[in-house]
Amino acid sequence: MFRVLIFIFFISSLLSCKKENKGIDITGTWQLVSAVTIKEGVVTNNFNSANEKVIKIINNDHFAFFRHDFNKGKDSATATFVSGAGNYTLTGNKYEEYLEYCNYRDWEKNSFEFNLEIKGDTLIQTGFEEVEALGIAHEIVEKFIRLKKN
Repeated sequence: MFRVLIFIFFISSLLSCKKENKGIDITGTWQLVSAVTIKEGVVTNNFNSANEKVIKIINNDHFAFFRHDFNKGKDSATATFVSGAGNYTLTGNKYEEYLEYCNYRDWEKNSFEFNLEIKGDTLIQTGFEEVEALGIAHEIVEKFIRLKKN
């Protein structure tokens, strides 16, 4: 009888344990749909979906982003290519990127902290980007949609 009680207590204890909250699920491929910067109260739209595309790929511990124009770099007025990658940490909705690689090399080796929110298939990333050596200090708000697998 004593063994049965210990067994019941053990099973009850296991069943009452809560699973650890690992935060929101951000893994996947995301496409940028809007992006603004805010500096000294001035809001600037810095993304034109008619001329360019941005994707962000996130796995369990690394991210990469790619931005390019639709004219394959042939129009000097709209030619764009930006890429970067690194690792990240996610605690709850607090997301910190460490940018290890970037074609704008002065951005490398910097960390950026953001708050993330997921609404359905939309990821909203807000935070502050600062690269002191470049005089960059502004808030960003970026919205992405999760791309579905083909």
